[in-house]
Amino acid sequence: MNRIIVVRKSAFVKTLDRILLLSDMADVRENIRLLRKRILASSHPGSLARSTDYIVTSRKYIAGELEQIQRSQTVERAVYYVSRLRKAFTTEKKGTVNDINLRRWKEYSKIWTDSLWMIPRRDGSAGHSGWYWGNFVPQIPHQLMLRYTRKGEWVLDPFVGSGTTLLECIRLGRNGIGFDLNETVAKKTKSVLKKTRKTEQEVKIEVEIADSTRADFRKPLKSHGAQSVQLVILHPPYHDIIRFSQKRGDLSNAASTGRFLHLLGKVVDNSLKVLDNGRFLALVIGDKYSKREWVPLGFLAMHEVLKRKCRLKSIVVKNFDQTTGKRKQGALWRYRALAGGFYIFKHEYVFIFQKS
Repeated sequence: MNRIIVVRKSAFVKTLDRILLLSDMADVRENIRLLRKRILASSHPGSLARSTDYIVTSRKYIAGELEQIQRSQTVERAVYYVSRLRKAFTTEKKGTVNDINLRRWKEYSKIWTDSLWMIPRRDGSAGHSGWYWGNFVPQIPHQLMLRYTRKGEWVLDPFVGSGTTLLECIRLGRNGIGFDLNETVAKKTKSVLKKTRKTEQEVKIEVEIADSTRADFRKPLKSHGAQSVQLVILHPPYHDIIRFSQKRGDLSNAASTGRFLHLLGKVVDNSLKVLDNGRFLALVIGDKYSKREWVPLGFLAMHEVLKRKCRLKSIVVKNFDQTTGKRKQGALWRYRALAGGFYIFKHEYVFIFQKS
């Protein structure tokens, strides 16, 4: 069954207005039954959705709203639900930083609001692949963009890597700019992005080869007539767990945890220069284990960001799927954990901050 239906707004609202005039609950239920049957059986072509008189909506959402009206015990309660549904189809109440219509918030079931993200596998659609060691799951930037940006706005990724964030920008109709100091990786990412099909709403995508601790983030924005970004997504190296290059400015080559945090702080400072006030910065990072000691790298990095003009809005814990190598050595890692008195890493963090 098709999950999406196209509703003719004028006819739908006219029917709701007629139901609002009814005074008998049996009549209300019968009219809602007929309306539900007609709407759910409709099969308007998708091209009609471009008309202002047609609305694309979720079959599950509209069916649930009409069923709730049918279950009402009094006309007064039914009128309340009908009026709410009418308002949902005639007015919008959008968030200040996204395209979510809060009048129809039940439609957004695919947008996560819980702080525990269980992601069984990496999304391999829309040009995503696993060629880069150290990339992150596309579902993370996908969710962040839906919550904290509108179509056509700008997203900055100072550790662009294989371009996961920018591929999601293309998918969701956001403009994106990414920086990476590894020239080989950046060139391959550019090639991948060029091959990716653009969305109906043309977007601007740039990859710059530069050190994000001192790069001029504003320069490429100006070339596109933009002055700032509306979301920053940081997915830095988890210190020295993976060495991404031999370059001195690479955070994975930092001589100590303190040095790593210092360099990360410089990237944050640089990012905040181009991030609009009131908009969001997300930091995706995990902890590490070194010299028989758990290093809470995630929370140390969180505190580094909080030294700036940012307030913490949320902490998301995401399940961490082990690398192929570790997965093949599951028994060995279990032995090491039992012998060493530690627990095997199975999570990482998404810290979400708002610029003051």
